[in-house]
Amino acid sequence: MVRALTFFQILPKKTFFVILGVLLCTGCASTKNRKFEKKLRQKLSSDAAKNQFTGVTVVDASNGKTLFDFNGQKYFTPASNVKIATLYTALQLLPQKIPSLRYTLQGDTLYMEGMGDPTQLHPYFQDSTVVQFLKTQKHIALNLSNFKGGRFGSGWAWDDYSYGYHPERGGLPLYGNVVTLLNQGTTRVSPVYFKDSVLNGTFSTNRDEERNRFYFSLDRTDTITIPFKTSTALTRKFLEKLSTRTVRPISRLPEGHKKILYSVASDSVYKRMMVVSDNFLAEQLLVLASATLSDTLEGRLAREHILKEYLSDLEQAPRWVDGSGLSRYNLFSPRSLTQILQKLYATVPKERLFAFFPMGGVSGTLQDWYGGDQRPYIYAKSGSLGNNYCLSGYMLTRSGKTLIFSFMNNHFRLPTTQVKQQMQLILESMRDHY
Repeated sequence: MVRALTFFQILPKKTFFVILGVLLCTGCASTKNRKFEKKLRQKLSSDAAKNQFTGVTVVDASNGKTLFDFNGQKYFTPASNVKIATLYTALQLLPQKIPSLRYTLQGDTLYMEGMGDPTQLHPYFQDSTVVQFLKTQKHIALNLSNFKGGRFGSGWAWDDYSYGYHPERGGLPLYGNVVTLLNQGTTRVSPVYFKDSVLNGTFSTNRDEERNRFYFSLDRTDTITIPFKTSTALTRKFLEKLSTRTVRPISRLPEGHKKILYSVASDSVYKRMMVVSDNFLAEQLLVLASATLSDTLEGRLAREHILKEYLSDLEQAPRWVDGSGLSRYNLFSPRSLTQILQKLYATVPKERLFAFFPMGGVSGTLQDWYGGDQRPYIYAKSGSLGNNYCLSGYMLTRSGKTLIFSFMNNHFRLPTTQVKQQMQLILESMRDHY
């Protein structure tokens, strides 16, 4: 009787021991991972965190495999992590330069309307493409009725109207829709138009709620920005003063082919929006994105289009109501944010993509946090609202892997610094383990 040989009996001894070693190492690695994940779950469920809501998802960027998940399917208030979705939208819909004006020339008259460009005379960009263009025209007719989005987003805190992070939205914003004030012996005001509308002294607010009267203490040594109340009439006054031309209001552009006037490189706006978490730029990028889909300027159109055409496969469909994350109505899950980050990683070259994000210990909102001992290991977007702090982006591990993560904390009563410290320890352990 012939005895059947097993697979391992017919293998050469050397090959057998190699396979055995691989199996043993795999088993050891699996055991090590389980122990590590158990410790992470214990930390995330500790007494210090028992009264808050925490979710973490970590994914291997190379293959999309989920390495760790804790409440990753649940919805959180994302705060400025929403800007990751805004970045994705802008990269899908906007050209390499920011569209400023849609216009047509008929006879000696320029008929024009804004497209949402936030960079015109902005305190940081200081671009004057539109102004220089208007100076070459004889007669100007301006349509501002194409903007339908509302000056504030749904769910924004109404009493934040006087703070620099809360400018109004618009179809043709100028000066970033803020007044910039600086004390240099006397108060410097930009735009100068508001010079006589600034009162010096100590006051409980920066601006009257319903009018453009501003308050600035001469004891201040920093530069501050205060949103001004926008209007069609004010925009026309600005443009007339800057161009030395009369600007006639119209309700729509004439029929026929329209041209586009472009301003700055789009990447420069994306980077500024992400690195310093600029809410105004984020909101205007959605307005600009809507201009590529319709003659109507409304961020909702861009959000709906992206969710339907590009993000319909997200595990948890988000509730997405603005571009900046100022609204507490926004709801995203950690898993959905890592999916969006994965899509970005798959379509945007790594060097360009990482340049959009704050670097841990180096730049922007992460300058004082998540620094590596030899090099930056975190490239991520933070998000802060009262009692909420989230961080989502990319991590470089010591073993050379790139991980995608979303770490979301809602409803905590601890100091935010204490929450960040705990997050930093956990992220460092992930960097060292994976």
